[in-house]
Amino acid sequence: MTRLLVGSVVLAVLATCAIAKPVAEPAITPAPNLLDKRATSCTNSGSSGACSASASQKSCSTIILCNVAIPSGKTLDLSSLPDDTTVIFEGQTTWGYEEWDGPLLQISGTGITVEGASGAYLNPDGARWWDGEGSNGGKTKPKFFYAHDLTDSTITNLHIQNTPVQAVSINGCDGLTITDMTIDNSAGDTEGGHNTDGFDIGSSTNVVITGANVYNQDDCVAVNSGTDITFSGGVCSGGHGLSIGSVGGRSDNTVDTVKFENSEVKSSVNGIRIKATEGDTGTITGVTYSGITLSSISKYGIIIEQNYDGGDLDGGTASSGIPITDLTIENISGSGAVSSSGYNIVITCGSGACSSWTWEDVVVTGGKDYGSCTNVPSVASCST
Repeated sequence: MTRLLVGSVVLAVLATCAIAKPVAEPAITPAPNLLDKRATSCTNSGSSGACSASASQKSCSTIILCNVAIPSGKTLDLSSLPDDTTVIFEGQTTWGYEEWDGPLLQISGTGITVEGASGAYLNPDGARWWDGEGSNGGKTKPKFFYAHDLTDSTITNLHIQNTPVQAVSINGCDGLTITDMTIDNSAGDTEGGHNTDGFDIGSSTNVVITGANVYNQDDCVAVNSGTDITFSGGVCSGGHGLSIGSVGGRSDNTVDTVKFENSEVKSSVNGIRIKATEGDTGTITGVTYSGITLSSISKYGIIIEQNYDGGDLDGGTASSGIPITDLTIENISGSGAVSSSGYNIVITCGSGACSSWTWEDVVVTGGKDYGSCTNVPSVASCST
């Protein structure tokens, strides 16, 4: 009995030491490197996993999230990660139901590595919120993943399933690489999913997304602002295609050097889309679509518009406040890709607002020719 009591006291003391602040060293002693003090690995699981992961993120070099269940109305908040932290998702990560804005997951930091283990799922069970209205009304729906303020970081092999609305928001990032991410909202086709954007990108630079598979009911990728953005080797299904914009009406309205390469858009409303908001100002320059394959497009194979007003071609006369320059559209394979009721190519430019375009080996057929194209650069054509 005495030994047990002594043992308990020792453990209590050790536990207290583990959380107590270290005694201050003399001023002449160099400050300790806090990263060296971090535990090698911390595993968090179950209903308390989100809280413990958020609380311990500064003391663990590797954070493992195993079958974590996040309570309703709460964010899995990993926005205070020290440099060079690794986050690994294992099993199934779930979220409770509540009507709120979210986000459900937030990760920020420098040199961060985020990985999905084999068979791991991030499943917010978005069908509980789906009502056919998305962000436009009905239930208040939380956005899913804020990948904000990430620098020189990587996200690999995440499998995201059934988000309430927008899936991944990339903002304020510099040097972010996303590889082999799956966003599967295919159930939303029949269960009321809406505004389930795959990747929304803003105010970021040096972002590379490769090997993504996106099944959704809105833009597969929407670059609203940013510089040096690349999306390659991806598959987009069910949504609104590969989009620039809408650009205009934000604090940052510059899109510069964006590449969509060697990707497939299928069973979607649009294939390629560039949206400049009528009456606003900004810049769209150096955008390239190359090696894009289109199939089963219901409305627009390619649409480039400077009269966007919340809906395609809704704004009347195209304006010139957001010029589209140095645009390259090349090696586009879409023979018979567009529905007979849709349009193959639509271009509505403001006067003098579309220039220095390259347009080569573009084959988009199956639909109708659009008869109201305006100010089309000489190298391009709305006729097929």
